[in-house]
Amino acid sequence: MLTNEERRVPIYTTNSNPTRSAEVTPKTPLESLNLNWTEKDLRERERTKHVHRLHPYLGKYIPQLVEVFLRKYFKKGQTVLDPFCGSGTTLVQSNELGINSIGYDISGFNVLLSRAKTAEYNVSEARREILDIIDKVKAATQIDSQQQKLWIECTKGPYLSNEDNEYLKAWFAPKALEELLTYRYFIESENYQYKDLLRVILCRSARSARLTTHFDLDFPKKPVTEPYQCYKHQRICQPTQESFKFLARYSLDTIKRITEFDSIRTDATVEIHHEDCRYADFPPVHGVITSPPYVGLIDYHEQHVYAYHLLGLEDKRENEIGPATNGKSKNAQENYQKDIAEVFRRIISTMHPEGRLIVVANDSSNLYDGIADSLDVEVENVIQRHVNRRTGRRSTEFYESIFIWRKQ
Repeated sequence: MLTNEERRVPIYTTNSNPTRSAEVTPKTPLESLNLNWTEKDLRERERTKHVHRLHPYLGKYIPQLVEVFLRKYFKKGQTVLDPFCGSGTTLVQSNELGINSIGYDISGFNVLLSRAKTAEYNVSEARREILDIIDKVKAATQIDSQQQKLWIECTKGPYLSNEDNEYLKAWFAPKALEELLTYRYFIESENYQYKDLLRVILCRSARSARLTTHFDLDFPKKPVTEPYQCYKHQRICQPTQESFKFLARYSLDTIKRITEFDSIRTDATVEIHHEDCRYADFPPVHGVITSPPYVGLIDYHEQHVYAYHLLGLEDKRENEIGPATNGKSKNAQENYQKDIAEVFRRIISTMHPEGRLIVVANDSSNLYDGIADSLDVEVENVIQRHVNRRTGRRSTEFYESIFIWRKQ
């Protein structure tokens, strides 16, 4: 029998054919998996299918990777847990395969997005609401001469604090902000059934309408108010002055995506909790598929800061595990290991005997061996995945590790 140390030697596939996630079964050998998909193997439209692209999200894994391990280790009717559910990739893919899922996240925006993705919609009614609100915003900001009165109502309403007012005025041109706040006004004032879905459309539009360069939408440092050399379009571009065009575009895209998912979704249950998973009381589950936050790399609240200001979401960034603000010092890494281990320890206590924890991490600091040693798990295998398909400015190649741990 292999020792844990021997199992920690990563598997590098000898199979030259990329794995088709839909063909994986419980009998598929791990060593036969080739998860090093290239752009040619897995086009962007497949990686961002249906609701997976309701809103951009930095640092998420692709649904095909999740599907591989759902098919290998879980059955219909079982329950998978993701304690760091992020944008909800595990939850969406689980539902698609008839597997129940439970997600936790400390980020209010992540919880909003995951709930909007996994909600069961009356598609006809959702379509009616999406088109109705965009018509109202168009009438108020593009046509109706009474729009100034509505603008006053929006800014004096209970949805905009003084602090938010300063942030929003700095990051959005006046017309763009007027259109966004008008859309938000109608979300809150009308009797819509699917308000969370509308809030996601609002946030996606706000992300695109900020006063930043077209090539730096993830973490812009400061507002851009002058023309600039655009590396994306290879020309001089102007800062965005309006948001209605994005509201209209993403409204149609959202209708298309929820319709596509509705045609394949199952009756599998989805639960999503806005909690710090270090202290959560986890229910019994069959296993885990998750991608924990990276230590000192991504500020998961800051990347959606516009959403917190627009919607008044509770900001819990001080409770993030491995926050970017703490860096990658030895002390930060030790605290990260302690916190991640505590989460998994609590899950393991309620997990099905011999259940698996599938953990996807860019473990450049080699922290996960220590985490595994502190848990009551057997290291079944470690798979090294070459991520050689990146887009935009983040075009460098890297490896991520897929840790497969079995409860002892």
